[in-house]
Amino acid sequence: MSRMKDKYMKEVAPALMEKFSYKSPMQIPKLEKIVINIGLGEAKDNAKAIDSAMGDLAAITGQRPIVTKAKKSVANFKVREGMSIGCKVTLRSEKMYEFLDRLFSVALPRVRDFRGINPNSFDGRGNYSLGIKEQLIFPEIDYDKIDKIRGMDIIMVTTAKTDEEARELLTLMGAPFATK
Repeated sequence: MSRMKDKYMKEVAPALMEKFSYKSPMQIPKLEKIVINIGLGEAKDNAKAIDSAMGDLAAITGQRPIVTKAKKSVANFKVREGMSIGCKVTLRSEKMYEFLDRLFSVALPRVRDFRGINPNSFDGRGNYSLGIKEQLIFPEIDYDKIDKIRGMDIIMVTTAKTDEEARELLTLMGAPFATK
């Protein structure tokens, strides 16, 4: 069992049960999945961009990414329906907790001028979104082998009903939220 999952079972779940006075352990919010997405605007001109982004994402997550395709044609962006425009990975169970542990304890502290993550990036239904400007903050990425600095979106999907419950869940799991 990963360190983060162990922490959830022993510390986080009982603390949430007490704070929000749930009647059943099934009401305790938990992390459902983490989706990591890299959008590639330059993929329409450069086919190799998708391959290098997929390699980076596979190195970071330990799981093979899937290519995302455009759903609609947009003339202003010179994108046709069905074109490859990015890649994503959905992490669940052990890999999800492993990634979260590395994100909070290793990667985020390596961000320049890091003061914490935005506590207002919840969607109203208990899910949290985080944008990262460069993939270099992850220790798995070799600085010499990257062709371009790319950002990514990390979405943490929880079973929490409200943002307050989700914020408390992520705080107890070690999310470094910025203080106002």
